[in-house]
Amino acid sequence: MTTPQPGHPGGKGAAAPEPSAADRALAWLHGARFVGSAGLYTQLPPSLQPEIAFVGRSNAGKSTAINTLTRRRQLAFASRTPGRTQLINLFAVGPVDAPDALLVDLPGYGYAAVGREDKARWQHEMTRYLAERPSLRALVLLADARLGLTDLDQRLLGLVAPRLADGTLRALVLLTKADKLNRSEVQAAVRAAQAPLGALLTDASDVRVCAFSALSGLGVGDAAEVLREWIDT
Repeated sequence: MTTPQPGHPGGKGAAAPEPSAADRALAWLHGARFVGSAGLYTQLPPSLQPEIAFVGRSNAGKSTAINTLTRRRQLAFASRTPGRTQLINLFAVGPVDAPDALLVDLPGYGYAAVGREDKARWQHEMTRYLAERPSLRALVLLADARLGLTDLDQRLLGLVAPRLADGTLRALVLLTKADKLNRSEVQAAVRAAQAPLGALLTDASDVRVCAFSALSGLGVGDAAEVLREWIDT
């Protein structure tokens, strides 16, 4: 029997494997920390860092996805009552003394129990942010994998279509709660979400669709890798 030698696989001196791109991206996100909130677009501080905005229907699992990607259980408030997030919340990622990006948690939309005035205000503020914020570089749209892209989701993509077309914005559609589906159903959900993009957008090449599950971990590394790649480029 051959004894493993230092420096060889199985030996005490064996070099640790290089972390994957997904592992490096997740390590980057794991340093996220809260830096502030704003109730109005005009209250947002000027940002020199690129921003990644998370948006979706109130019951799509947006806060849970942020907490999963950052490995911070309470970073984004995940309420059992959808529609509780009423502020634009900012989280810095990267070195503490020099963050290289901000994660932006936008209020959820489409929840019937929210008052009409609140809905109108949120819609106005989100529209301004998505259409005008110069530091916005990437959009993460969260949709329940069992429902796919709803009319509201498609309208939101239509709103940012000009920024996607001119290359100032990229988008990632995360189909959440994919653990509720079997493998063939997940594949069908991804295809169904990709189908309307061609009709909504002049060029859908900068919109990616990924199945995602906070429970099983499906798509977590893939999503982190995409976001890190987009910030780096």
